[in-house]
Amino acid sequence: MATRKAGKIFVGVGGWNFAPWRDNYYPKGLAQTKELHYSSRQLTSIEINSTFYGLQKPATFQKWHDDTPDGFVFSVKAPRFVTNRKLLASAGSSIERFLGSGLGRLGAKLGAINWQLPPNKQFDGEDVAAFLALLPRKLDGRVLRHALEVRHESFDQAEFLDLAREHQVAIVEAGDSEYPHIEARTAPFSYLRVMGAKAGAPKGYTPAALTSWRKHAQALAKDGDVFFYFISGAKERNPHAAMALIELL
Repeated sequence: MATRKAGKIFVGVGGWNFAPWRDNYYPKGLAQTKELHYSSRQLTSIEINSTFYGLQKPATFQKWHDDTPDGFVFSVKAPRFVTNRKLLASAGSSIERFLGSGLGRLGAKLGAINWQLPPNKQFDGEDVAAFLALLPRKLDGRVLRHALEVRHESFDQAEFLDLAREHQVAIVEAGDSEYPHIEARTAPFSYLRVMGAKAGAPKGYTPAALTSWRKHAQALAKDGDVFFYFISGAKERNPHAAMALIELL
């Protein structure tokens, strides 16, 4: 793989419409329509979840773009109708529908696309190779960054790593998670989803744990951009964990 350049570290959470955040993160009385505007000025990235459940309209992507400041980026979860199927190789037309739904309206604010597989999806080299070959390298003239989130232990093998490297697709690193922790450089960027926030910790994690994640993210950034999301766990604490990590960085 070609020599990579040092990158930026983007830190955030999954989504922005979560009722418990209105008690401990969003300012009291903030209109729900302003939550993205607010979050995008506290965090440096957000992973969009609504795209996982269905196609969005071009106008929606445009609104998300316009509500956020320059330098902010989104990662986008691909629709489950693409990835929740027996044969990934059959997803070609569904991938085209998703990419043609207005995703390009995010412009320079499109970070990476997370193709999340279901936990029961086991590794099939031929099928995975065919699926990765379906992922286009560009959209509207912009290079696309694809990340594959695998959640079955059968993927933790050399053949899968080789396929990901061949197609320059990042393997999502699952931190503090019940899912397999596959830490391997397979693309010119890194994608992390960290899932261990604790309700008893005001910032979700201890200072030592946050420092450890900061060091890890900085090491990864020596070879390209890093997309780092606090997901699941004590979800009400995740924005505070993200802001704490941003401050450490």
